[in-house]
Amino acid sequence: MRLDPLSLGFNLQQLISFHCSSLRCYVTSSTSDEREIKNLVLWLENQKIRRYKIEERGPLQAEGEQWRANFDKYCRDLASPIVDGAMAEKLEWLIGYAISLEYADNAEKYRGQTAQNISQTIVNVPKVESSNPLDNLDFESSDFKKGVIALAQILNITPHPDHLVTLKAVSKVVRERLNQDALDNPSNIIVKGKPFPFQEADLGFDMGDYVLNEAAKILRLLYIHDLRNLQTHINETIVAVQSITADPKTDTKLGQVGR
Repeated sequence: MRLDPLSLGFNLQQLISFHCSSLRCYVTSSTSDEREIKNLVLWLENQKIRRYKIEERGPLQAEGEQWRANFDKYCRDLASPIVDGAMAEKLEWLIGYAISLEYADNAEKYRGQTAQNISQTIVNVPKVESSNPLDNLDFESSDFKKGVIALAQILNITPHPDHLVTLKAVSKVVRERLNQDALDNPSNIIVKGKPFPFQEADLGFDMGDYVLNEAAKILRLLYIHDLRNLQTHINETIVAVQSITADPKTDTKLGQVGR
C-alpha cells in the first residue's frame, strides 16, 4: 500500500484513517519505503502541524541519513516524548499530535462526532454480497486447515506450520503441474537431466553453521530459478511487442509520384 497524503482531505476522520493505514504500511514494508514516510512527515508539517516556517522546511526534504537526523531534530522541536524509539512509534505520536491540532482548530466541527455516531455510520453502509462461494469461506476454520493439509498430502507436499503458506504451495503445484497442457504433455514438465549436487556447490561465504550454509544454497538456487522465470517473461514480452512493431503496414494509395 502506498502512502499518498496529498490525496487526502482535511477532516478528522480521514486523518485518523490515514493514521492507521500509514502505520500498517510502515510496519509491513521494508526500509525502501522511506520516501513514502518522508512524504507523510512533510505533508503533516505543511498541512497540519506547521511548526516551521515555510522557508525552514527544507531539511525535511533531505535524503538518507541526513533526513533521519533532521527528522529526529524535528521530533525534538515538537517536544515528542519518543525520540529514541522505532520509526513506527515516532510516526504514531506525530500523527496523533497532528490529529490533536486538527481537533483543536475545529472543535465545534467535530463536537458531534461521537463513537455512537461513527458506529451508526458504519452500520448504515450497504453490504455487498458476492456470488463467489470462495468469498464466504472461513480461511481460519479447522475444517479449512484440515482440507489444505489433506490436499498437501495427496500432492506429496510437506505441510508448513502456516496453512496459508501450504495453500500457496498447493496452488503452485496445481497451476504448474496439473494444468491442461501438463496433463496432455507430461513430458514437457518432467525435469530431465542429472540432478544438480547443490551440497557440493560453493556458497561463496560461510555462515558458521552447516545447516545454515545448506539452507543458503537452496535459497540461492530458488532465487536463480525466479530470475530465470523473470527473464523468460521479459523475453516473451519483447517478442510480443516485436510482433507488432516489426510488421509495418504501408498504404500505397497514399504514395505520390512527382510534384
